[in-house]
This record gives sequence, C-alpha cells and structure tokens, in this order.
Amino acid sequence: MNIRKYGNPPYKIAVLHGGPGAPGYMAPVARELSQRAGILEPLQTEDSLEGQIAELNEQLIAHADKAMTLVGSSWGAVLALFLAARNKELAKKLILIGSAVFDSESSSRIQGIRLSRLSDENQRRHGQIMHDMYSKPLEERKDLMKEWSDILFDADVYDPLTKDLEVIEVQDDIFAKVWPNFVRLRDTPGFLKNEFSKIDIPTVVIHGEYDPHPIEGIRPFLADCIDKISFHMLPECGHYPWIERFARNRFFEILYMEIEELETIYNPLNQNEH
Repeated sequence: MNIRKYGNPPYKIAVLHGGPGAPGYMAPVARELSQRAGILEPLQTEDSLEGQIAELNEQLIAHADKAMTLVGSSWGAVLALFLAARNKELAKKLILIGSAVFDSESSSRIQGIRLSRLSDENQRRHGQIMHDMYSKPLEERKDLMKEWSDILFDADVYDPLTKDLEVIEVQDDIFAKVWPNFVRLRDTPGFLKNEFSKIDIPTVVIHGEYDPHPIEGIRPFLADCIDKISFHMLPECGHYPWIERFARNRFFEILYMEIEELETIYNPLNQNEH
C-alpha cells in the first residue's frame, strides 16, 4: 500500500498531496508535525476520482486507529472533502490548504492570473507545452509535464525558501484522468453542494493571499455547505505556505493551534528553514 509514516503510532493526522498526480510534496509538513504526533502520508495511485476516494478510505482504515484530522493541500483538500462527506467515521477535522476552486468561472481565472506573473519567454514556452502535451508519447509527456509544473511554480509562489517540492514523480496519466472526473462533477449543478453539505465536522481553510486560486471560488461555496468552518488568509503567501519565506511560521502556528493533538506551541526558533 502506498503510504509513508512519520513519528510514532498511533497515527492521528494524515496529510494529503495535490495534483492529482503529484505525490510526495506534503513530506515537509509531515516531518514538522511528526515531532508532536504520528502522521500518515497517503500517496494516491488510482486514476479516477472514485478510485482515489476508495483508496484513501482503505489507507486510513488500515493504518489509523480512529477518526483522523485530514490536512489536504490543493487537490488533497478536495479529496479530504469527499472522504469526510462519504466516510464520516474516518475524519474528525479537515484542514484545507490552498484548495482547488469550486466553480468554472473561478477556475478559468487561474490560468490568466498565472500567465500574468510569467516572463514573456515562459508564457511562450507554456503555450508551446500546452500545444504539444497530448500529441507526444507518454515518456515525452512526462518530461513536458515536469517542465510545465516548474514554469507554473514561479507563478504559484510569492517568495519561496526552496524550489524543491519533493514530488516523487509527476504523474501526468493520473492527472489527465482524475481532474476531468472532478470537473464534470463540479460543473454538474448542485452535485458538490449536495456532497459537501453532508460534512458536519470542524473545517479550517488556510489560503495564501497570493495564491492564484481565487478565494472567491472557495470561501462562499464552502461556507454555504459547512456550518463549522473558519478561514485563515496568509499575506505574502502563495500556494505552498510551508515553503514561503514570510508565511511559513504563521502557517505552522495555525496548524499547531488547529490540531488538538499538537499540544506544544509551535516555536519557529527550533525549526530548520528549507
């Protein structure tokens, strides 16, 4: 089973990576939190939305003793919402970091925001990659996907301490199948509202003010679905708060405050910067 473990059991917190198809990048968060609690890092391998929900369900049942706090980043935030809506006994709290948006209009804004932040050269290269991506053999697509991700990284962050997200492998094949699954459901009137309105556990949204995913595509929708919800906006912060120079410490302060298992107050003086 594709899962990494940090700290000592019992495992009370699971960190969920984004993409879909970018496993491994929640490792820095897992390592930090594992100083105070046992952490699971599920790595999603299924190539459908339903498959990823079922896979996560199996991973948590196999390795957790009771309901967990789910900390999901980007696509991982969406996956956490689906899991909590369908398997209430497995999740006791959700922490959603840099979530994907929940309507097509907000989604269409993301590329414009990203492109406006790129150099002319990277804008041209981005367009060429999009043109070539699915006309190339699989191995070449993997290389193009990696280059595409590297270009977008510069648009997604404010002032990063590192450019290494620790992604194990960019899985273009998974992204190409899972993401359209989600988009179809997102654009089906009332579907996500019906799903996520089943969530009755505390939910926390952490979002960078510089994140190209507009909070207007997240806050109103989730606030309408979930009663027990709160929002933290981080200034000078993009899509990955744990690598942001000006937001990292505040980000972990919020995590330590919101996760009840982490009883020790976060002390940035004891942490190693990337």
